[in-house]
Amino acid sequence: MPSKNITFDPDSGVPYGVNLTIQGGSDFNANLNVYTTSNSAFDLTGYTGSAAMSKSVAVGATLGITTSFTVGFTSAYDGKIKLSLGSTSTRSLNEGRYVYDVIVAAGGTYYSLANGNIYVYNPVSAAP
Repeated sequence: MPSKNITFDPDSGVPYGVNLTIQGGSDFNANLNVYTTSNSAFDLTGYTGSAAMSKSVAVGATLGITTSFTVGFTSAYDGKIKLSLGSTSTRSLNEGRYVYDVIVAAGGTYYSLANGNIYVYNPVSAAP
């Protein structure tokens, strides 16, 4: 399970770029550790989160939402978020490049926290 440290500046309005990889047919989990520009944990207490990915078909073009991640706060006060997809969901993904984003919201304020590319690899062989 990859763990990525990201620096988030809510004043900039720019999400942090993080690229991820999914192995088709396997459970996917990614932990995001969110820090402020002063290198302290970004307190996410009271926030909700959502994340989705879309198949990238050409530069700047996508096919709409392919799937949504489960977003959990493993320690909101410490800025820790977990993105996950079960093996049934990853098994149905076609191999290739996707784009995704993570959005957090509290009290009518929305932040695009992170985004990037996800490459999906499908297995070539199966276990005997």
